[in-house]
Amino acid sequence: MNLKNSVALVTGGGSGLGEATVREFAAAGAKVAILDLPSSPGAKVAESLGANALFVEADVASADQVTDAIAKIVAKFSSIQIAVNCAGIGRAMRTVTKDGPHSLDLFSKVIAVNLIGTFNVTRLAAAQMAKNQPGADGERGVIINTASVAAFDGQIGQVAYSASKGGVVSMTLPIARDLASLGIRICTI
Repeated sequence: MNLKNSVALVTGGGSGLGEATVREFAAAGAKVAILDLPSSPGAKVAESLGANALFVEADVASADQVTDAIAKIVAKFSSIQIAVNCAGIGRAMRTVTKDGPHSLDLFSKVIAVNLIGTFNVTRLAAAQMAKNQPGADGERGVIINTASVAAFDGQIGQVAYSASKGGVVSMTLPIARDLASLGIRICTI
């Protein structure tokens, strides 16, 4: 996909890997939408990139917030061709500690952000991409998810993180099969 003038939605785009992705895409001529929490530095990143950047506040695990964010992106840029899911959290805790069992709330939070959030943005971005006119090669969009080697080789205390990233890896092939007829590619790094 040619990045010049494409519209890229990057979750977690206010810092870390997400911010680096946003800056690379902007440098290549893409219009970028940073989807991140209100407390993130996403607004400052967007401001530093000028008119072809937009910050939209959203929790990736919220269907309503991501739906609203995508509507704002489309209102400004008319479409979305690229979605990169970088939003994620890592919390370490052993399955059983001297204080008792692993916190179910902590486990659920990591799954909600890393796995459910990735799927939520994927499904909503893909629905928007499906409205794009296909390019000469039939492509309407591409989705790039981030996982981790922890999906296959989690370390002590990484049960929630490993489970979330394993889920991201596991859903990639079925989603690719689901979206192929629409001209939307997906991969997980």
